[in-house]
Amino acid sequence: MKIRELIVDLYGCEVDLNDPSWLASVLASAAKEIGSTVVKTVSHQFSPVGTTVILLLAETHISIHTWPQHKYAALDIFICSEANPEVAWQVVKAALKPKSFKTRGINRQVT
Repeated sequence: MKIRELIVDLYGCEVDLNDPSWLASVLASAAKEIGSTVVKTVSHQFSPVGTTVILLLAETHISIHTWPQHKYAALDIFICSEANPEVAWQVVKAALKPKSFKTRGINRQVT
């Protein structure tokens, strides 16, 4: 079984990082693009700013945590299937429009 995780730090995002509904729709589009099934969506808006959105997937999860005051978001795409998390990342990248980003990938193997 392939288990892949892509962790991304997004810097300089010029979109509304404090809108949990919009962020959930972005993550849902990313999940759909890789053929994942959304089981549940959970979100929380912090005070005064900041949002966490987690999509529980049949194939694990996609989550984002934002710090709008810093135009920063932390993305985690954890997929337990043949789907490519890079494809989901491209959907999020196009929506959040970061000026720069750093990615780290982890491949796990279950025997």
